[in-house]
Amino acid sequence: MDQHFLTPLFSPRSIIVFAGNPEDLDSQAPMARALLAELTTNGFSGQISFLDTEMTGTLSDLAHTRADLAVIALPHEQIEAALEIAGRIRCRAALVLSANLPAPACANLHAVAKRHGVHLLGPNSLGFQRPLLKLNASAAGPLAAPGPLALVSQSGALTSSILDWARRNGVGFSTVVSLGANTAVDLAQVLDFLATDGSTHSILVYMEGITHARRFMSALRAAASVKPVVVMKAGRMPAGTTAALTHSAAIVGADDVFEAALRRAGVVRVRAFTQLFSAARCLASRYRPVGKRLAIVTNGGGPGVLAADWANDIGLEVARLDPQSRNTLAPLLSPNATLNQVLDLGEDATEAHYRAAVEACGKDSHVDGVLVIYAPKPACYPGADPVVIAQAVIDGSARLGKPVVACWMGDDSVRPARELLNAKPLPSFRTPEAAVDAFGNIASFYQNQQLLTQTPPPLSTLATPDTEGARLLIEGVLAERRRVLTEMESKALLAAFHIPVTRTMLARTANEAMLIASQLGYPVALKIDSPDISHKSDVQGVALGVMTATQVRDTFNDMLARVAKAKPGARINGVTIQPMSGKPRGRELYIGLTTDDPFGPVITFGAGGTMIELINDQAMELPPLNQFLARRLIERARVAETLGHWRGAPPVNMESLEQVLLRLSEMVCALPQLQEMDINPIIVDEDGAVAVDARVVIEHAGPQNQAFHHLAILPYPAGLEREWPMKGGGLYTIRPIQPDDAEMLQALVKGLSPESRYFRFVSSMQELPAKMLARYTLIDYDREMALVAVHTDRVLQDDGSFVETEQIIGVSRYITNPDQTSCEFSLVVSDAYAGQGLGSRLMLSIMDVARTKGLAEIEGLVLANNDGMLRLMRSLGFQIKPFADDADFKLCTKTL
Repeated sequence: MDQHFLTPLFSPRSIIVFAGNPEDLDSQAPMARALLAELTTNGFSGQISFLDTEMTGTLSDLAHTRADLAVIALPHEQIEAALEIAGRIRCRAALVLSANLPAPACANLHAVAKRHGVHLLGPNSLGFQRPLLKLNASAAGPLAAPGPLALVSQSGALTSSILDWARRNGVGFSTVVSLGANTAVDLAQVLDFLATDGSTHSILVYMEGITHARRFMSALRAAASVKPVVVMKAGRMPAGTTAALTHSAAIVGADDVFEAALRRAGVVRVRAFTQLFSAARCLASRYRPVGKRLAIVTNGGGPGVLAADWANDIGLEVARLDPQSRNTLAPLLSPNATLNQVLDLGEDATEAHYRAAVEACGKDSHVDGVLVIYAPKPACYPGADPVVIAQAVIDGSARLGKPVVACWMGDDSVRPARELLNAKPLPSFRTPEAAVDAFGNIASFYQNQQLLTQTPPPLSTLATPDTEGARLLIEGVLAERRRVLTEMESKALLAAFHIPVTRTMLARTANEAMLIASQLGYPVALKIDSPDISHKSDVQGVALGVMTATQVRDTFNDMLARVAKAKPGARINGVTIQPMSGKPRGRELYIGLTTDDPFGPVITFGAGGTMIELINDQAMELPPLNQFLARRLIERARVAETLGHWRGAPPVNMESLEQVLLRLSEMVCALPQLQEMDINPIIVDEDGAVAVDARVVIEHAGPQNQAFHHLAILPYPAGLEREWPMKGGGLYTIRPIQPDDAEMLQALVKGLSPESRYFRFVSSMQELPAKMLARYTLIDYDREMALVAVHTDRVLQDDGSFVETEQIIGVSRYITNPDQTSCEFSLVVSDAYAGQGLGSRLMLSIMDVARTKGLAEIEGLVLANNDGMLRLMRSLGFQIKPFADDADFKLCTKTL
């Protein structure tokens, strides 16, 4: 149970092969011939048995056969029988190498594997490679060279292409997995395995689609929290949108949402498979930038300009040295050097000039990373040796605490220098654009890792919304068999979540319109109110700045006539009257919601107004949001540049804008019926924000098996927080773990006695490694849970004041098993707080959570000599059994 459930698949000790007679390769299909040749020639140290196809109908000769992995490469009509045999002889994993197996046959194989508890990779897969184990269970070509990278691909053809490219470029792998479209072992499960695989340092993913967003995001976030993950995604063109009822649905493409999901998962996305490896190499470097300011050092103006232009295009900043750094550097360079935004060292630049420039950039606080460009120069220039300059850059960068990327342009004349750079931990590229892209990947990784650690609750700290009133409003509309809320209903929904809206009243006659306008005060805006009209301005259903009662009457009548002509069958409720916003210096913005398949709700933000589709300025984020995520969402939109001092107007009230985004996040979490929404425009100035117009589209939510089922990222489960009394007086809090708890968790582990640490981790380690610490604190609350017991002490300071300090005094945890019906637990309690009932309370609490998740059984391994833990398990009703695989452990199980 201490191994990953896919260990028998990817690290088998014994393999049984269903592919016919290995001595008669000529009689085999091409895939089987390739498989057999590879399995028998690479030196795999485990046991390999071959099953002749003539034996697939009998079990008598297999009664004593045992294998971790069954590899099946047979004609289509024989595969199911072979898998049945593999299941009966208790193989724990199976690989089916096939092509073009029909979907019904694939479903039958899945059913056979599930019935026998076999983890099935395939069918219609090229298999996998584990170069460090010298195991090539694939038809993807020769065994790759060993290395620290893992490759997971949903395309067999691309897997073969990447391996071919990697062989020519000296790239090695820890694991290569070709999934295919019909595999039972999916991408999320492979990511889970690679996250815990000690030989894998970075993970490369090529993907074409997913079916279960929550599981995918959970696995991706877990992997990215401990290792760099680089993703290449096919199908980047926007999805066609039909019958869009809001601007949100009209302007948001499927690829935009996928980009937002990857960003939130803390990974880097690239566009070409060669970039997979450059990104992985950069991310494997020991330095991480704290921003996106790139200093460019070059000996040629043209290459420097190309690099600067591309940096601006992809959202990086070209760093400018501060005056002190420039004054210090200038005397060390050639008189021909220019120290503007690009540091052009001149055509006569020597290795000393390069070294000085790189070191100056390293010391400057305005620089986050350095790009060093060398363009070949005629031999008549002194110091033009590209190898010597490359060595100088390597020496200079070794003392920096910042990432450095190199670009040695040209070919034959710089090949030795490029080989020298490639042999060092210094990413090197042929073109300035590629080098800038590489730094962009590093900067994106840092920024996305910040997003990864955010675990917002479903509700903010703002005033509690009227959630029940909002639900009643939605249920009333659905009862009328309507999907689109009117403007007044939409604004009532916003108001229930304390989003400021303009006061709006409905007039059914011209006289009513005049009376309402007089009460609200001029000038007013008139808008047609119809559930059948998505965009009012398209049918001339909006009139702004109406100043008098006479104008109100005439506008009312004219508007009804125009709309009736433009939309003859539309239902008209009347015309809404509302005062003009009163924010002459306000910025018109847009906040919206759309629902993606499969990622669910997505919050969008950008420039608003009637030309929103033309402007096409939208940033997006997956809910839930907190203030940090809301601020980052605003910053990613182009309109963010207008929110500061802009054309004589003071900066907007950013806090009020963030609050609107937090309120919308609350709505999304609480109301799964929401499908689309426009708040357009929402006008923001220095005094605050107000929603001028809104449109909401809803749908029946369907059966709700658990809270927040509609979200791809589960919110922080704040509702599980409880206070409990301690035996000696005082209180402690049991709550779900958070990423910020890493320091306190490490302190707990360091404070344990050696015996307690060994009982918990079966190891003599004195503290948690960084990757394990990240894995334990950044969890997905859907498939696992960790509850911490936190005690608060009041510490007297020298000045007589008290400071409250928190410490974690115990942790209980469960992780859902692959069968999705049971889970594995762990428990640790501080030695200083033993004997106070803390362990019992933590276990009862974690079992309650597992029970509410629908899990049927909880189990765990306890060392046979851990008498205290075994007594606790018995007192809680657990059954204690011997563990068949290791006599040093006892298996503790309890039905939930």
